[in-house]
Amino acid sequence: MAGGYRYQMGSQTWRFRNLAGLMAKATPPRSGDRLAGVMAESAEERVVAQMCLAELPLRTFLSEALVPYEDDEITRLILDSHDANAFQAVGHLTVGDFRNWLLSDLATPEAIEQLRPGLTPEMVAGVSKLMRNQDLILVAQKCRITTAFRNTIGLKGRLSTRLQPNHPTDDKAGIAASILDGLLYGNGDAVIGINPATDSVAQTRELLTMVDSVIQHYGIPTQSCVLTHVTNTIEAIEQGAPVDLVFQSIGGTEATNRGFGFDLSTLREAQDAALSLKRGTVGQNVMYFETGQGSALSANAHQGLDQQTCEARAYAVARHFSPLLVNTVVGFIGPEYLYDGKEIIRAGLEDHFCGKLLGVPMGCDICYTNHAEADQNDMDNLLTLLGVAGCTFIMGIPGSDDIMLNYQTTSFHDALYARRALNLKPAPEFESWLESMQIFQNTERVALNPDVPAAFRHSLTGPDGGNPDD
Repeated sequence: MAGGYRYQMGSQTWRFRNLAGLMAKATPPRSGDRLAGVMAESAEERVVAQMCLAELPLRTFLSEALVPYEDDEITRLILDSHDANAFQAVGHLTVGDFRNWLLSDLATPEAIEQLRPGLTPEMVAGVSKLMRNQDLILVAQKCRITTAFRNTIGLKGRLSTRLQPNHPTDDKAGIAASILDGLLYGNGDAVIGINPATDSVAQTRELLTMVDSVIQHYGIPTQSCVLTHVTNTIEAIEQGAPVDLVFQSIGGTEATNRGFGFDLSTLREAQDAALSLKRGTVGQNVMYFETGQGSALSANAHQGLDQQTCEARAYAVARHFSPLLVNTVVGFIGPEYLYDGKEIIRAGLEDHFCGKLLGVPMGCDICYTNHAEADQNDMDNLLTLLGVAGCTFIMGIPGSDDIMLNYQTTSFHDALYARRALNLKPAPEFESWLESMQIFQNTERVALNPDVPAAFRHSLTGPDGGNPDD
């Protein structure tokens, strides 16, 4: 809209420079937007911006790109892939009307599924800014996204976990011990995923071979991933490495992703390479993406957008490549972007809502850094709220403390708590394996077996550092 947006309230007129500015001012407060200089200057301005946004027709997002079409391949992806027929169901609504529709009984899981191709990330980010936390939970709970590789992720009544056995020196014995610990708590059905301390093709191949040997030897219905740069994974595939999933951190602007060292064509090449291996048994979703509010700002590539809208745009990249898993690492970047537990909790619920509404299999690394104004009780709260909201997966790390990446997240026993408290189970194929290995002895109660066969314990942590063949 030429000249921006204005809202009259009594004798006072409020002005917002453009749609991006209106979205930023309507966003609940967070330190990253304050750092970027786009946050509302007062609670009053924020409420006025939300009222103005509520009256905005949804169609506006199709005619006013937040990042220019000619400058950004993600904007082009969003607009070129938009399904006008699917959008017709809500095309007559304002953003506020859309919120009301989502919260109504008319917005069934089936209706939302049919609508998804007609939604853009900006529409979804916009409506989230009008919602309370309970609204974000209620709508996300309606959205079930199912994906599959060696097991089925995202089914109702299920909560999966990424087993994250990181080690500061990539020591195989240390990694194997963490894998054993996680498996004995029923963790690892989403993926056994290692952040390598040494980010090279050679180290990627070595770690992939090690974890694959464990998975194959014990017939574990799960998948492995080494979270190296996408170009390293492409090269590892060319060298014959046993790659299940391709990983890459992604952002919501082309400039962010170029700063990460890739573009959409790189992801397409990697997806094709992984699909050519045909390693999945029950599905072929081969991509794993991670995101985080503040990543675009930290790369000086946010294009004047608020960080939550940038984050939602990253989900357009994700859904284009039909991933098995997408993970918002919600508090990892630090208090410069999400200052305290309250901001982290709000961001986690927003990210989960936006991802699920767009059709992305959304998980969350419920985490914080040691210099943030947050603690493990905040993480317990977010874990419980996301469990109620139907989160696809969470992290499982020994003792909640990642000794390689140096941040605090959720532990193996946190996942066990969530499953017990909310009556949730692992992926069905993985659940059956846990029972067959006598790790779970009563899956109705997610009960651990205190007497797991000693042979399983010993063979996984033998003197070779985790190679079950010796």
